[in-house]
Amino acid sequence: MSARICLITGANSGLGRITALELARKGFNIVMLCRDIERSRPVQQEIQAAGRLAGWQTPTVELIPCDLGSQQSIREAAQAVRNRFERIDVLINNAGRVVDSLQYSPEGIELTFQTNYLSHFLLTHLLLDLLRRSDEARIINVASEFHRLARFKEIPNRDASQYSAIGAYNDSKLAKMLFTFELADRLMGEGITVNALHPWLVDTHFAEDGDAKGLLYLAFQFFKTFAPGPERLAETHIYLAASPEVRHVTGLYFANCRWEPPSQMAQNRELGRKLWSLSEQLTGITDYVASPYSLT
Repeated sequence: MSARICLITGANSGLGRITALELARKGFNIVMLCRDIERSRPVQQEIQAAGRLAGWQTPTVELIPCDLGSQQSIREAAQAVRNRFERIDVLINNAGRVVDSLQYSPEGIELTFQTNYLSHFLLTHLLLDLLRRSDEARIINVASEFHRLARFKEIPNRDASQYSAIGAYNDSKLAKMLFTFELADRLMGEGITVNALHPWLVDTHFAEDGDAKGLLYLAFQFFKTFAPGPERLAETHIYLAASPEVRHVTGLYFANCRWEPPSQMAQNRELGRKLWSLSEQLTGITDYVASPYSLT
């Protein structure tokens, strides 16, 4: 079989970039889904060079535009991937952002919920047939320990007077955890593993793109001060994407390359099924994989 193919959202900076570089050095072909194409081109070249320096003759690094805040953009990006590749071996749903004030996607969905969670729900669905063509497909969802602080109120729409940027962020990460466990159940027996990980708050440009301001920005800076560099913290991404140790491991949450118990709310299967149903409605998906735990 030819080199394994890994698609990473937000691969132009932070842990996405480090993950792409390290996987390229391991011989993976990389598909970068990024919002800012011009900013991403130098990183694309950097990843190609890393693959060549590691001894791979013709590493493929594709750069595809995708704004995760727009479902139309996600559909267009997924079609571009389908046009260029016959399969995907690893899908890393990595990208995320903090939105300081209440904003909405073109579809009228609260932007943090859309960008951090619903975008990856939709993208995974649109690429699932390519993952099924792999002999060892892995889906990796980048969540956060902040999922433990989620309250999950008024999703997906919020009252502007009560909007909390960090609250919206926490809820989006809990949603990603619930999605991970529900999807793992639904794909059980198909040879596709689904796991989540905690990336910490690393020394990257996260929360510095103009969306996060004031106290929120200072809070992230405080936490980032005590975090190791991205090279170390990307180890969990690499581990879940490439290690034979987790080839058949699915439905778990990892930090520092080790399994960690998630919050009780993240393990609430009824809540996970309700979120799944809501996500289908918000994305217009009606043909996703069936769950053995369905109440219908």
